[in-house]
Amino acid sequence: MAHPTPNTPRICPACDGFASAAITLGGRDARGHLRTITAHCPACHGTGTATARRDREGARA
Repeated sequence: MAHPTPNTPRICPACDGFASAAITLGGRDARGHLRTITAHCPACHGTGTATARRDREGARA
């Protein structure tokens, strides 16, 4: 008997699954480490997946 495969999460269309990025601030601190900040995708809030939208049948845009 075949086992059902779980549904794969949908990839966020805004970031294509790359939800977080490290951005350099252009300098180094006193110990020589590169200063960075983390930016998250505003559409998926850093998860990389999007929820499936179900449009109602017959609904107008």
